[in-house]
Amino acid sequence: MSLTPNNVSYHDLASLQQISSNSAKDEKAALRQAAQQFESIFFGMLLSSMRKANAGFEVDGMMNSQTTKFYRDMHDSQMATDLAQKGALGLADLLVQQLSPALGGSAKPEEKAEKTLQMPTHILPARKANAVTALANTVQTAPVAADISAEAAGAAAQESTGWQVASPADFVKSLLPAARQTAKALGLDPLALVAQAALETGWGQRMIKTAQGENSFNLFGIKANNGWQGQTAVVDTLEYRGGVAKKEQAKFRAYDSPAHSLQDYVDFISGSSRYQDAVKVTTDAKAYFEQLQAAGYATDPAYAQKIMAVYQSPVMQQVRSEQDDAQESSVGAD
Repeated sequence: MSLTPNNVSYHDLASLQQISSNSAKDEKAALRQAAQQFESIFFGMLLSSMRKANAGFEVDGMMNSQTTKFYRDMHDSQMATDLAQKGALGLADLLVQQLSPALGGSAKPEEKAEKTLQMPTHILPARKANAVTALANTVQTAPVAADISAEAAGAAAQESTGWQVASPADFVKSLLPAARQTAKALGLDPLALVAQAALETGWGQRMIKTAQGENSFNLFGIKANNGWQGQTAVVDTLEYRGGVAKKEQAKFRAYDSPAHSLQDYVDFISGSSRYQDAVKVTTDAKAYFEQLQAAGYATDPAYAQKIMAVYQSPVMQQVRSEQDDAQESSVGAD
């Protein structure tokens, strides 16, 4: 008795039970189906990791909503199942050979040796060669391939900026020490400062570049007005006029380092009469960002809401948890 591939999915407990119950009748088919479900799970992890790596780029997208993500995840799940059934990676074949060599014995030894996971033959530009090499190495270790590939992609994106940020967690950890120092002047939670920078830069993946292609380190999207005497960068930006998003060109400030950008942000906010209502409520991050938005810091009508979403994200929660653990350890040591 053979199992029908289209009727089996790891999302359906009944179909998984079907594999188990039929293993005594058709062990070969049951093993094949179990291996395909494992490959489907791996594909799902890989797609999920790719989506997370691009999450920072979707914050300002017009299609960024829970409904869109719901249907996108349904599509990814179905695509993972289809790819696994077609043997796109060949992972199921390898599992069958490993778990039951006798069942896969019809293939010649040399054919089995050639059954390895292969990377696409398309050659990417030379400047991204290191990221491609790193990604190729991760395919050989399937259980961790999804997480490492996202980090490799992030490293490639930051290759020429002089400031390496491979993930949202790295972005937070790299800015937090300087943010702790500068946030004191405002009385603002340092993580709130980092959250605003994360929204403005897509967790460090969308840094504004100068005309020479160098990193401007502009973490807060502060534009260069007539009084600015430092370096500048002119780029396209998305502005909301009358509730409608429009693409415009604007001149932004450029800095020597992230720490310089953080300090200038504090000076800019505290020294402007326009944002004094926000300065008065810095002990409340939500109220602070709402006042910034009301004063016209950004034209996006959902600006404060988006920052708070980042501020309350799992990445930030993890950092807070680590800080609490560190403080408890310090108290215990005393």
